[in-house]
Amino acid sequence: MTGGEESQSGSQGQRSSRVRIDPYIEVSQIGVAELSPGDDVVTYTQIAAGVDASVTGRNNGGSVSLRYERNIGYDDDALDSDTLTGIARGYASVVPGALTVEAGALAARTRVDGNGGATFNALNGDNTETRTYSAYAGPTLSTEAGPVNIDANYRIGYTRVEQPDAIVAAPGAQALDVFDDSINQSAALRLETPAGRALPVGVGVEAGWDQEDISNLDQRVRDVYVRGDVTVPITTTFAVVGGVGYEDVGVSSRDALLDVNGDPVVGDDGRLVTDTSQPRQLAYDVSGLIWDVGVAWRPSARTSLEATVGRRYDSTTYYGNFAWAPDSRSSFSVNVYDTVSGFGSQLNNALANLPTQFAANRNPLTGDFTGSVTGADGTANLGSAFGSVRSSVFRSRGVGLGYQATVGGLTAGVGAGYDEREFIAGNNTVLAAANGTVDESYYGTVFLNGQIDRNSSFSTNAYATLIQSGFDLSGDVLAVGASAAYRRNLTSRLSARAAISVDHLDSDIASEDFTTASALLGLRYDF
Repeated sequence: MTGGEESQSGSQGQRSSRVRIDPYIEVSQIGVAELSPGDDVVTYTQIAAGVDASVTGRNNGGSVSLRYERNIGYDDDALDSDTLTGIARGYASVVPGALTVEAGALAARTRVDGNGGATFNALNGDNTETRTYSAYAGPTLSTEAGPVNIDANYRIGYTRVEQPDAIVAAPGAQALDVFDDSINQSAALRLETPAGRALPVGVGVEAGWDQEDISNLDQRVRDVYVRGDVTVPITTTFAVVGGVGYEDVGVSSRDALLDVNGDPVVGDDGRLVTDTSQPRQLAYDVSGLIWDVGVAWRPSARTSLEATVGRRYDSTTYYGNFAWAPDSRSSFSVNVYDTVSGFGSQLNNALANLPTQFAANRNPLTGDFTGSVTGADGTANLGSAFGSVRSSVFRSRGVGLGYQATVGGLTAGVGAGYDEREFIAGNNTVLAAANGTVDESYYGTVFLNGQIDRNSSFSTNAYATLIQSGFDLSGDVLAVGASAAYRRNLTSRLSARAAISVDHLDSDIASEDFTTASALLGLRYDF
């Protein structure tokens, strides 16, 4: 199927499907100039092939942005590389209206600093990049039994971080134990009678299970809960909600293998080697009563609010979300969260919360996925899911927001957020120093894209990430950058491209800051 072509199919009474597939190839020449601390200049050729696709139907839907790049360097300091980046999320109805299967995946080139902080925008010419891969899939059942709604779901996910070498926070310090990989699973069953169906109030009961098994030191997070809740309508658009239940949350791990001197053994991949001969040790065990109260407000199809305060994880917890679309051309959303998990579960959950219809935002010069997508409900950002890629389990609390608006031929968007991670580790393990330590990250992205005329367009974006680590010798890391690109159609399928970018890394760990300027000239062919 050619790019942009729509497929119409279906029978009477069924909505036709719309399929859009946009494959392309690019050839570009890129130059990278180091502005500080040195003055090196490297050039390389980038050959890329990719596809952006989406499907919208009555029983299925999804989006994917996939790109492969081959970088060929000409200078001694230029690194040849192959990179696959992409993001996808979609669903398909096995039994229309009852059983649905959904899935999502991410492949990203990222940079991990010595304090564990991770950013999507790996700098050109920087050899400290990592590759992060994550995927999940699972079925969802939604049906009814008399006045009772029955909802059930199961999900399994896998996440892996690949790094070139051990990352050291400071000269003489231990190598940073970067997250390796994990398998996470979750299942939930909910029975609910909505308000006004059988009773004047809504009544529900829910049971769930979450578990993540992390390869680093054989860490495990397990959360089992059961709860009941009530929804009390006050008006047709406003309700008071509350719930109470029981939850058991546990975090355990094994210790690192020690050498003859009593020092932890570090493998060839820079990660601590697990001592599988020793028993598992409990690092976190909280069980007992949980409760929450809040409000639900939905004055129109374009506005919704849920806000809740309660008791969970043996402390006060807050969470909720707000979505507002003042018109068909703009939208705004806020999400507040509080959870205990590892890096893999955090990233899988962020993927599952993305819209199924989106356009992935990419760096116009490197082609890297920037961590944000643009959908009908605004801009969604995966920045909070990264923050830190330390292997330790953590309690994550934070807030994320997104705004998007289209005016004429211009589209603008903003994504921002804050994430706090308090790490959890066993007192009698090599990770004991991490227990109770807090990392904070602030992130933001902004973009503006538009048409200049029928044959030319432009795109601009900027990003900033600040990571403040509570670990000794780690310090703060600030990454900022901006880019701009211009595209001119030469024929109906062939276009010329030009782009420039400036990126800066200010790290308390490194002896000197790092700043680069990059430029691109190339051709693109859309099939």
